[in-house]
Amino acid sequence: MPERNAPPREVIDTREGYLEAVRLIAAGEGPLAIDAERASGFKYSQRAYLIQLYRRGAGTFLFDPPPIGSFAELSAVIADEEWVLHAASQDLACLREVSLAPTKIFDTELAARLLGLARVGLGTVVEELLGIHLAKEHSAADWSTRPLPAAWLEYAALDVELLIDVRDVMVGMLDEQGKTEIARQEFQATLDKETKPALAEPWRRLSGVHSLRGAKNLSAARELWLARDALARETDTAPGRLVPDLSLTAAARAMPATKRDLASMREFTGRASRSELDRWWAALEAGRASTEPPQVTRAGDTLPPPRSWSDRNPEADARLKLARQALLALSEEQSIPLENLLTPELLRRAAWTPPTPVTAETVAEALAKAGARPWQVGLTAQPIAQAFVEALQTPLDGPEGES
Repeated sequence: MPERNAPPREVIDTREGYLEAVRLIAAGEGPLAIDAERASGFKYSQRAYLIQLYRRGAGTFLFDPPPIGSFAELSAVIADEEWVLHAASQDLACLREVSLAPTKIFDTELAARLLGLARVGLGTVVEELLGIHLAKEHSAADWSTRPLPAAWLEYAALDVELLIDVRDVMVGMLDEQGKTEIARQEFQATLDKETKPALAEPWRRLSGVHSLRGAKNLSAARELWLARDALARETDTAPGRLVPDLSLTAAARAMPATKRDLASMREFTGRASRSELDRWWAALEAGRASTEPPQVTRAGDTLPPPRSWSDRNPEADARLKLARQALLALSEEQSIPLENLLTPELLRRAAWTPPTPVTAETVAEALAKAGARPWQVGLTAQPIAQAFVEALQTPLDGPEGES
């Protein structure tokens, strides 16, 4: 672990400083710890505003990505090394945006889940495994701020300086619990996970939009969302900081008759709610005049919520409840959270449309085809198949479990 009584942290924000850091990192040894800080909740983009890296024998480096530009030289040095991250799925996209793409990772957050730790936040993991208290008070800060305060830089540096030590402890724990191969598969799955395609109708993710029933109301919600998104993109501001979701849906529900009525709505709030009033009014008018209103309900392969299964598909409901009970028992036995043992969506889809005939082999094939990892298939296929068979033999008014 690095020395605690270190001088104030410095940010590398020149090409010269960056290239010297690359040279030092190349001379280091072993895996490297890496983290990125964004300005989520403040900026529209999800770009990295600070990248932290630590490697034994090299030291700690805090990079300011915008002035540095290309990270191609660093990538060439570290691409084939093991990268240690905490909750890697949160940072991989913004790292790849600057051409930093790992080929092998160790995710300490994911490892903590697989090890059955009660809490998996970095601060609690560090305290439990290393006995060091790690303050996390700046995690939600606006990292686009310049200059970055010294306290923030210290926080950012500690995020990576302790990761290698945590990783080393976890390697031993995974081996003791026989979960080394499970972790390897999970880390690789994180790397291989494809970026989700952009939603065809992203405005439908507005909070409260499900309460809108009329076609004109949905048209208004769509146009308001598009207007806000355009302004957010133009100003690089988080959309919710301009006008909150619930304000947009409130306006779409009320459909005020005049611009003055919109301005007088108490529910219509946000820093841009009045300064951009013309924009929002134009969006409402466009929604009102739309000749192509969106469908009230979307077509797709989304399953109904489990709470409705007992009425809509009681056989599937029975399968899901019994299979979930079996996996809960397996989860406790393996000390692996249920959601990591098998993605809930995969279990729901298997229960809704089970293979025919139901055997451990056919369930295993269905789970693998749906994207379950080999270790997940190996542990869950048999108990799921057994639960499905029991559901066929159990009266529908029999014992129930939670779904």
